[in-house]
Amino acid sequence: MNLKHPKGFRSAFRSSKRLIRKTGAPPGTLVFTGEQKLEKTRITVIEYDEATYSERDEENIDDCFPPKEKPTITWLNITGLHDVSTLEKIGMAFGIHPLVLEDILNIDQRPKMEDFGEYIYVVMKMGHFEQLANHFRLEQVSLIITPECVITFQESEGDTFEGIRKRIREYKGKMRRMGVDYLAYALIDAVVDGYFVMLDGMGERTEALEETLVIDPTPETLHQIYQLKRDMILLRRSVWPLREVIAALDREGSELITEGTQIYLKDVYDHTIQVIDTVESLRDMVTGMLDIYMSSVSNKMNEIMKVLTMIATIFIPLSFLAGVYGMNFEHMPELAWGLSYPAVLVGMATVGIVMMLYFRKKKWI
Repeated sequence: MNLKHPKGFRSAFRSSKRLIRKTGAPPGTLVFTGEQKLEKTRITVIEYDEATYSERDEENIDDCFPPKEKPTITWLNITGLHDVSTLEKIGMAFGIHPLVLEDILNIDQRPKMEDFGEYIYVVMKMGHFEQLANHFRLEQVSLIITPECVITFQESEGDTFEGIRKRIREYKGKMRRMGVDYLAYALIDAVVDGYFVMLDGMGERTEALEETLVIDPTPETLHQIYQLKRDMILLRRSVWPLREVIAALDREGSELITEGTQIYLKDVYDHTIQVIDTVESLRDMVTGMLDIYMSSVSNKMNEIMKVLTMIATIFIPLSFLAGVYGMNFEHMPELAWGLSYPAVLVGMATVGIVMMLYFRKKKWI
C-alpha cells in the first residue's frame, strides 16, 4: 500500500526534525533550524536622513555598525541566517540577548513582540505569493528596533520591502523625515499589505474551484480544496498573533515608539483585523466547498444510477418477452406463423417506447 502524507504533515515533520538539532543544548545556543545553504549571507546597509541617502552591500559585518555620533537612520538587512557567526557579531555589537539570537535562528517561531528597554524584538511571518504555482509560502522575518537603527533578518532573497526602499531612495512620503520607529512601522505595514496580495490570489483560487465544483468536480478538485484549506490554516496562524504584536507595540508605551508613530500602528492594527475577517470568510467558503463537493459527487452518482435503473426497468418486460418466445415448446402457435419474429420485435419496441414516454411524463428523465 502506498500512503502519501499530506503536505502539511510533511512540513510539520520536517520542522520537528530541525528542532531535534537543538535537543539537549543549553539555552542561548545558536543553531539555525532552517535549510542549510551554501550561499553567502548578504548584508545590506541603508543610511538616510532628510538630506542624505546611501545604500550599499557590505562584506564585513564590522563595517555595518552605525557610528553613535552619526545622526542618520540606519536600516541593516541580513539575508541568510545560516551564517551563525554574523549573528553573534551583531549580538555583541548591539547587546542583544543570546535567547533573542536563538529565536531569530529558530524559523518556526510564533509572531511575537518583546520589549527589552534598550531594543524591541519583533517576529513576523512574511508571505510570498507564487503566481505560476498558484501557491504561497511563509518566511520568518525578525526585527530588532534600537534607538539608532532597525535590523531585519530574513531567510532568503525576495521580500515585500522593495516599496519602502523606493520611498527612501526617491524621498517619497514621510520616510526621510521620520525616525527609526516609523521605519519599523513601515516594515510591519509592508508585511500586512503582503497578506492582502495573498488573499487576492487565494480568492481567485476559491472562485475557480467553485466553478469547477458546479461544472465537473474531480478527485483533483478535492485535493485542491484541501490544499487551499491548509493554506488558510497557515495564514490564520500567522495573522492572529501578529494582531497581538501590533496591539502590544501600541499599548506598551515603549520609549522607542513615539506618540506620532502610534497613530500609524493603530492603522496597521485595523488592516490586520481586516485581513483576519477576510481569512475567516474564505475559510467558511472553503469549508462549504467540501460539502458542495460531496453533494456534487453524490448527485452525479445518483444521475448515473438513475440512468442505469431506467435502462434495467425498460429491459425487464423485453427480457420477459424474449424468455417466453425462447422456450421453443413444440405446440407454440406463433412458431409456425411467418410474421412471428417481426411481430415480436415490433411488440418489444412498442413496450420500450411506451415506457420511455411514461418516464418522460413523470419527469424522471
